[in-house]
Amino acid sequence: MVYVLLAPGFEESEAVVPMDLLRQAGMETAFVSLDGPSVTGSHQITIQADCTLAQLDLSKAEMIVLPGGGDGVQNLWDNEQVSALIQEAAEKEIWIAALCAAPVLLGRWGLLDHRHAVSYPTRQQQLGAALVEPAARTVVDGHFVTGHACGSSFDFGLKLVEVLRGKEAVEEINGRIYYYR
Repeated sequence: MVYVLLAPGFEESEAVVPMDLLRQAGMETAFVSLDGPSVTGSHQITIQADCTLAQLDLSKAEMIVLPGGGDGVQNLWDNEQVSALIQEAAEKEIWIAALCAAPVLLGRWGLLDHRHAVSYPTRQQQLGAALVEPAARTVVDGHFVTGHACGSSFDFGLKLVEVLRGKEAVEEINGRIYYYR
């Protein structure tokens, strides 16, 4: 199961594009709200959540995805349950993926220390002791995937498919969507 955490103010394309690509790869996925049945993003698009944070079953998780969006990331930052969940997932070596502003959350908890990572350009100084790769669209280091910005949503989503299902799955999806980097 891939869980995509949604907090009010999340960047919609950073959640929907990776979710779509993961589903095209045949993966079981769920949008997770902090609470309640739906979450409104930064551009006033409301997404129906599949479950709440309290219902998330970490024992079934293959990956947890953190989309960016300034207000969304701040709302994730302020939630102690999210902090505990991500740190526990990291201890269990569950894949954790963060895009745009969201890698600052991983930096906050020291999860990117001495790892290669990327984030939104103005947020790179908030990645702790990460080895920042500012020109990269996506970076994989250990069980962490980080992405550059909203414009990297397809690269990021395809990288998630690659780390979970392999390059053949990515090529199959590319054959349908015609996204070539």
